Amino acid sequence: MRTLAYQRGDRVAVVGLAIGGIFGMAGSFVPQAHLRQLFWLLDGVGIIVAAALLAVKFFRKGNDTLAASFLVFLAAESLVLSNTTAGLEAGRASFASGVALWAASLVMTSLSSVFPKWCRVTGLVAAALFTVTAVKIAFGDTILATSAPLPSAGYPFLVLTFVGWIRTLLAPGRSQAASEDVETAGARATG
Repeated sequence: MRTLAYQRGDRVAVVGLAIGGIFGMAGSFVPQAHLRQLFWLLDGVGIIVAAALLAVKFFRKGNDTLAASFLVFLAAESLVLSNTTAGLEAGRASFASGVALWAASLVMTSLSSVFPKWCRVTGLVAAALFTVTAVKIAFGDTILATSAPLPSAGYPFLVLTFVGWIRTLLAPGRSQAASEDVETAGARATG
């Protein structure tokens, strides 16, 4: 029964990540403000639901660090989503805070062996680009969520990271086996 609930949660997380990736990228390139806001609303809700489910999943499996990384991602996406309908200029401060937390979360997930190496690398690249974006905004740069090259260059790497997370969730036994390795290592360290 518990396995069925995990599988259902994994499927919902996969859908949330897919919605986040698709609508997040679409919103970045749509010139109409009302469509961009709608797409980013769908993107944010999908990612928040996925991050919450992944946090619970990895917490239950004893992988506290990975669970915490998804909680940080959830907080980041909440900040980004909070001012989506206010417009690009008005949402700059919450966007900067959100991408800083995206970066922290991506570094945390990239340190975990649960996800494939290529996915961890794309996460680190996205984290670096989002860190630079957040720092530049903090120093007064007028970067918007749609600005190029930053933060726009980070979005494809973020979506590729989502693809790695999705593939791991869909691979039978992959995320479960990796989480069990973490549990076994923890038990050996304490025992």
